[in-house]
Amino acid sequence: MAPERSTVGVIMTVDDDPGVSRAVARDLRRRYGAAYRIVRAESGESALDALRELKLRGDLVAVILADYRMPQMNGIEFLEQALDVYPGARRVLLTAYADTNAAIDAINVVDLDHYLLKPWDPPEEKLYPVLDDLLAAWRSSDHRPVPATKVVGHRWSARSSDVREFLARNQVPYRWYSCDEPEGLRLLAAAGADGQRLPLVITPDGTPLIEPDAPELASRVGLATTPEAEFYDLVVIGGGPAGLGAAVYGASEGLRTVLVERSATGGQAGQSSRIENYLGFPDGVSGGQLTDRARRQAAKFGAEILTAREVTGLEVNGPARVVRFSDGSAVAAHSVILATGVSYRQLLAPGCDDLTGCGVYYGSALTEAASCQGQDVYIVGGANSAGQAAMYLARGAKSVTLLVRGESLAASMSHYLVQQIEEAPNISVRARTVVEAAHGEGHLEQLTLRDVDSGASELVDAQWMFVFIGAAPLTDWLDGTVLRDGRGFILAGPDLTADGRPPAEWELDRPPYHLETSIPGVFVAGDARAESAKRVASAVGEGAMAVMLVHRYLEQS
Repeated sequence: MAPERSTVGVIMTVDDDPGVSRAVARDLRRRYGAAYRIVRAESGESALDALRELKLRGDLVAVILADYRMPQMNGIEFLEQALDVYPGARRVLLTAYADTNAAIDAINVVDLDHYLLKPWDPPEEKLYPVLDDLLAAWRSSDHRPVPATKVVGHRWSARSSDVREFLARNQVPYRWYSCDEPEGLRLLAAAGADGQRLPLVITPDGTPLIEPDAPELASRVGLATTPEAEFYDLVVIGGGPAGLGAAVYGASEGLRTVLVERSATGGQAGQSSRIENYLGFPDGVSGGQLTDRARRQAAKFGAEILTAREVTGLEVNGPARVVRFSDGSAVAAHSVILATGVSYRQLLAPGCDDLTGCGVYYGSALTEAASCQGQDVYIVGGANSAGQAAMYLARGAKSVTLLVRGESLAASMSHYLVQQIEEAPNISVRARTVVEAAHGEGHLEQLTLRDVDSGASELVDAQWMFVFIGAAPLTDWLDGTVLRDGRGFILAGPDLTADGRPPAEWELDRPPYHLETSIPGVFVAGDARAESAKRVASAVGEGAMAVMLVHRYLEQS
């Protein structure tokens, strides 16, 4: 199905019953055909294909109506994926009376706007009033299209992979073209590039960029990179769950707030394919969806969000806290919240460095998941992030093998994930096994695995390896500024006064607040804090708590 361009908006209907599908489309055209393009699909997959095409062309989708009972992909599963493509579209589920409980559950899963019982006759009473309200709400919202960016690269180019991941995690729509396919070659020729330096990025205004770095790419695709002011009430450093939580609560409570993120909002949680133990989402939510909602929520309250800005220093200048960037510029504020999070530790096995981005990936690298269809995938790690990635990749991969140094998954992974992995037919777990070396010319081809107990080694064929082997705090730039523990995690509150006295450099009469670092007015939240819980919910809570303590600090300053 090749949808035609709409000048106003699109209403999509999805039903696997051709008769029902035609009837819905007929009723929609009768009422809305003059103002909206009606697009009809008979499966979730074909509807997603149509949505992606509409998105790349810059068309607007106002409302999506999906039948609940469809084979391969039911209506809720379809709407959940459609949410990633068109988060602003209003969502309606068509159900039979027996499916009303599923429709009610879908409110939490996909932010369902309404559900309609079949049959909807007469439409003047049961269909049109509902759609009239939804279309009015859609028209009053910010639903402007974002023209697509084009990326031309090579499958096994590390920089191409980085650019795709950067754009995807920042919710920037783009279209990928392989450099050895006809359209990719045509784009290279049009840009006057020979393909030796990749990727080529063509911005929505047609500007070609060859091997752009993150700051240049961010500024050219419409992401904010420069603060609007020189002084704020609060600077939040880091855009993971703790930083986004702090930005939401800070801005909503009247603090002029700017959030600075070096790569993409969401942190490690934003790369998760499925978070199933986060409060309020009984059927789980992807890290990307949770991040997008939090980012839009922070922006709604007036928080500025800067992307691709690396912070390299923190200074005290009287009552001001000065945050310095890698380009030499700076921004100042009354207070700072450090929510820098952690990064995955690197595998030290020979060959891994050379093949990073070329078959070896740190984190989920969801942009590469589609390429794993029907292939054997290896995942290194035994914590929740590794388990979530295994479940996600197992949907299409031929096999997924979890390599775990410990005796089992139980010691480091949530019970619900352990159960899911045990029940998955194409996931296997190799305990007490480590990667001894990675091999390949230009891309990963084989792994040498070693049994920790026996010392025996085995060579296996592998094109894909995703690594989740613990975390290191992103705090090296704070060396000599705030007190950290031996592993680099930031000390705060009670951890600074373990002997009953504040640190020697502490100048105030009061002891540090609970999340306050060794610098008054500088707080820490989330995974970068020493002895933190390393869970999404606790990080969001600490972000909110840090804002409460910022208020207390400002009142007494």
